[in-house]
Amino acid sequence: MQIKKNPEANLENYSKIFMQLGLVLALLVVYLAIEKKTYDRVIGDLGPVVLNIEDDEQTVEIEQVKPPEVKAPPPPAPDVIEVVKDEEEIEETVIESTETDEDEAVEVEEIIEVEEEEDVLEDVPFAIIEDVPVYPGCKGNKAKLRACLQEKITRHVNRKFNSDLASDLGLSPGVKRIFVVFKIDRNGNITDVMARAPHKRLQQEAIRVVKLLPKMIPGKQRGRPVGVKYSLPIAFKVE
Repeated sequence: MQIKKNPEANLENYSKIFMQLGLVLALLVVYLAIEKKTYDRVIGDLGPVVLNIEDDEQTVEIEQVKPPEVKAPPPPAPDVIEVVKDEEEIEETVIESTETDEDEAVEVEEIIEVEEEEDVLEDVPFAIIEDVPVYPGCKGNKAKLRACLQEKITRHVNRKFNSDLASDLGLSPGVKRIFVVFKIDRNGNITDVMARAPHKRLQQEAIRVVKLLPKMIPGKQRGRPVGVKYSLPIAFKVE
């Protein structure tokens, strides 16, 4: 039986490639050998070496110059002290004692007592007054007195205000508002009443009604009676 060769295992098929590779390597070696630089080693003749060298250089000598001596100035002559004879008499100052004897009377100017004026407190708004004015018939703590005062004033206005006046003036239908400001003075009286309304007659009517409020116990701030400013809005409907 004859053994068949594998055509890929035959090296003769690669003979051209091997020859080309060998040629390339040979050319590379030749190129590197040509490009390599070599230098000749030259040793120069330096002549005899002289170890003992005479110092022919000029030496510069530097002389140390001493500074001139500075003479100290002579000491100043002492001042001539004249001796003065103590012939003048010196007057002695006598200091008198300021203490007084018990028997001596001391005059004292008349002492005038000045009365201090009390601080006058300005009017205080109702919203921040410490003790609100007391409406006749109101009792209780501060919160109850405040609520009672507002309720009594509202009832007073509802009873006394002429609501038919708005229809007589020929005002357009709708809600009408009147703003009234007055003061409860230090004596509890109603003063400084002012009003703003859509008609002059409504303004006069609001002032009239507020002036009918009864006298009250005045409000207090820091324990002192003061005037209290009160704002009262009045609203009514015109049909």
